[in-house]
Amino acid sequence: MTREQRIAALKATVARRIVVIDGGMGTEIQTRKLSEEDYRGPRFKDWHRDVKGNNDLLVLSQPALIREIHDSYFAAGSDIVETNTFNAQVISMADYGMEEFAYEINLEAAKIARAAADGWTAKTPDQPRFVAGALGPTNRTASISPDVNNPGFRNVSFDELRSAYFEQAKGLIEGGADVLLIETVFDTLNAKAAGVAVLEAFDDKGIELPLMISGTITDRSGRTLSGQTPEAFWYSMRHLKPFAIGLNCALGAEAMRPYIAEIAAIADTYVLAYPNAGLPNAMGEYDETPHDMSCQIEPWARDGLLNIVGGCCGSTPGHIAEIKAHVSKHPPRKPAQPPVKMRLSGLEPFVHG
Repeated sequence: MTREQRIAALKATVARRIVVIDGGMGTEIQTRKLSEEDYRGPRFKDWHRDVKGNNDLLVLSQPALIREIHDSYFAAGSDIVETNTFNAQVISMADYGMEEFAYEINLEAAKIARAAADGWTAKTPDQPRFVAGALGPTNRTASISPDVNNPGFRNVSFDELRSAYFEQAKGLIEGGADVLLIETVFDTLNAKAAGVAVLEAFDDKGIELPLMISGTITDRSGRTLSGQTPEAFWYSMRHLKPFAIGLNCALGAEAMRPYIAEIAAIADTYVLAYPNAGLPNAMGEYDETPHDMSCQIEPWARDGLLNIVGGCCGSTPGHIAEIKAHVSKHPPRKPAQPPVKMRLSGLEPFVHG
């Protein structure tokens, strides 16, 4: 299929049933217990800094491993896999002195996921598979000072974020992504920079892909790290006309439900959710079983809250297979049709009239 045909197929699928996205990538990589040498591979064997932990680099140093993980999620029933590019922009790559490889990592990550998706589409033509190009939040925040003694200080600017995301988006588009996903948004200003960059990349490439946006509620306060409620977050993002809006990470399914419900009640677009497999234990591991997680998520589908669902940290192909089995019994959510009003946002939403 051409990209245009894939996008049309994705839109038709989401309108017909609940679509399943993949599970955790980072935690799946951790289960492989890779060494420093594994991360380096032959190409980076003499790199001047340690690179263990740079998961995105593995698309260059261990591409077969990343392909294996994508294949495992498709085998579990995922319709969409995310590229292994959560930190693949120059700002985060600076931690390893690898800024120069950011574009290449995105390009190759998208190619690996594309090859996996096309292979599975050939096996299951009645269930075409898709690639979401993942743009993570970076390791900096444009809205909050990292120095408690200097509230006005910022360690990144809007334009620096915009430039980094533009390069990332171009690589993902050129590598064959069907959708771009701005995910794990803890600072809405970062996401706005990503949104501008994505639109600029669309103009640059002469193409427009569906855009998905996923925030993260950092704790039971029900707010993002930069302080917004889910409703306010949606009002801050809706000008980008996303294909889907939702939440991921931070919370397990049980704790995430009220915040997904809040978005589902007001968003006039599709809703996506991919919670963690519970909260990490004292050893940083996730204990929630596939059965437990899927039983918590099925009521979301039953109550009409979901269009796209999967898992984040700690979730495995086993979790995804169980989630798919549970949600497939239920029809997809119908986008809300709120009355036309002025809807503004600070930390709280404001609806006029």
